[in-house]
Formats: sequence, C-alpha cells, structure tokens
Amino acid sequence: MPENLNKQEIAMVREELEMLMRERTRLLKVVGAAAVLVANADASKLQHNAVEAAEVLSEMLNALPEETLKDALESVHAEPDEA
Repeated sequence: MPENLNKQEIAMVREELEMLMRERTRLLKVVGAAAVLVANADASKLQHNAVEAAEVLSEMLNALPEETLKDALESVHAEPDEA
C-alpha cells in the first residue's frame, strides 16, 4: 500500500510540475512581448497615463533576473539591445 501511495504522490507531483512548466512558458511569452512593447514605445506619441503605465512596466521588467528576461525575449524571438 505505501508503495502505491508513493507512486500516486510522484504522479501528482509530476503533473503539477508539468503544469507549472507550461505556465512558465506562457508567462515568459507575456513578459517577452511586454519587453518588446516597452522597448519600441515612443513616449512622445503616448498619452500621459500610458507613459506612466509603460514606466511601471519597464521598472518591473528591469527588476527581473537577467536570465529570466533573456528567456522571455527568446520565447518571442526577440533579441536584447546591446546599447
């Protein structure tokens, strides 16, 4: 019985891990798209409240670990600026 329970627990953990990996993939695409949007936004053509939102988004993106941001950009086939 304990062996069967252990197999069930392992299966549940595996399923949860797979779900989290799929969610991470989707979130990386969202972050990557947001980073591209912010990088290409022209503040002079945006309304004031949109500029404020872009600034907040930019700060949040900049707070991410470099590797995470790199993965996010790769997920949307974008490359970071080397400025």
